[in-house]
Amino acid sequence: MICFTLSFSSSMASFLKFLLLLPLISHIHGAISQKYPTLPKAAVLPLTKDISTLQYVTELLIGENLAPVKLVVDLGGPFLWVDSEFTSQFSSPGSVKICSLQCSMVEISGGSRSCGLGYNASKTCTLQVENSVSRISTSGEMKEDIVGVKFSDAVDPGSFAYIQRFLFSSAPNLLLEGLASGAKGMLGLGNSIISLPSQFSTTFGFFHRKFALCLSPSNGAVFLGGMPPELENEPTIPMMYTPLISKKSNIQQGYYINVNSIKISGKKLSMNPKGSVGRTKISTAIPYTTMENKIYSTFVAAYIKAATSMNLSLVAPVAPFEVCFSPNEGVSNKRTLPNFPTVDLVLQSELVKWRILGRNSMVRVSDGVMCLGFLNGGLNPMDPIVVGGYQLEDYMLEFNLGNSMLGFSSPLGMGEKKCSDFDASSRNTMVS
Repeated sequence: MICFTLSFSSSMASFLKFLLLLPLISHIHGAISQKYPTLPKAAVLPLTKDISTLQYVTELLIGENLAPVKLVVDLGGPFLWVDSEFTSQFSSPGSVKICSLQCSMVEISGGSRSCGLGYNASKTCTLQVENSVSRISTSGEMKEDIVGVKFSDAVDPGSFAYIQRFLFSSAPNLLLEGLASGAKGMLGLGNSIISLPSQFSTTFGFFHRKFALCLSPSNGAVFLGGMPPELENEPTIPMMYTPLISKKSNIQQGYYINVNSIKISGKKLSMNPKGSVGRTKISTAIPYTTMENKIYSTFVAAYIKAATSMNLSLVAPVAPFEVCFSPNEGVSNKRTLPNFPTVDLVLQSELVKWRILGRNSMVRVSDGVMCLGFLNGGLNPMDPIVVGGYQLEDYMLEFNLGNSMLGFSSPLGMGEKKCSDFDASSRNTMVS
């Protein structure tokens, strides 16, 4: 018997809609079970970092001809969207009607769809599509087509996982502004029913509704279904866990954790009378962590004090950074940069903290200058703190959508393994 744990609406109507999908899910699961006596536990997407935009990009196979499409990874994005010109040239997607079961999934995910008497049922289902880098948004048509990614541990290492009726959105060409060269859209990994992790979990019942993310300055990977089996019990990658919190109305708008306090070199910063920082977003859409103006000012003052006590000298800032140092001799050649202050994001207790070492806090802009990779987010940002891609690199992050927990490792660059050791495009395993 196959069990599913999905975050659907509590209404009976929504539950009945999901029941209609079970025969298709069972059929696909049975076909996979016959082909693979030992079922794969994860599928893998190789990642690379675009040098000019600092975005993380991957490829999916889409359409009957399985054309590769280059996409920018959007950790909190609710779904996949692709340039309509690409889909018309390399794919033949089917349109989704507004009164269909597929369109109703948008309503379950927090959208608004009404289909009552007198409504034009032949109309195409539309979605609000956003480029999370440029913050441009517009409406796009909901589509369905074949999508494929590679299994990470199947009997046949070249085998692929396919979803025959994968739901996504087409979007006008204007949304490509600001994306990495050659990118034709964005791949959403967010906590919605039509995101890539959710659709894979729903289609292949043996996939857990979770995924692991490992970014690096060069290569990395996304593992659908969670950490690959060869790493689940890896003693060199211990994991800590913290709850994922919702932004509003129990609808996840990206991934958030609660930060109780921030410490620099072990000293707690005084942020406000309550001492709590609060909701913190995790994002791949921005290259560096941003902080609300007051938080940033307190943070920078404490960091400079800690750094100068370590005999680091302030130098003229280099845009976009506001604080830069001349490092001690020999420091710039060390991967972990031990001679810089440590930054701790203290989570639900003093025992659970996300430690950021010099490797993830300092950015080398020249041989003699390193700058603090935290930026001023302004007076009234949407989120007080957004942890950006640079601070996520060489951490193993596991997003469990079933129990709303985030697992995170210590910095992998400290030991023998790091995220760039993933050769996901060929062997799908860690390179020894």
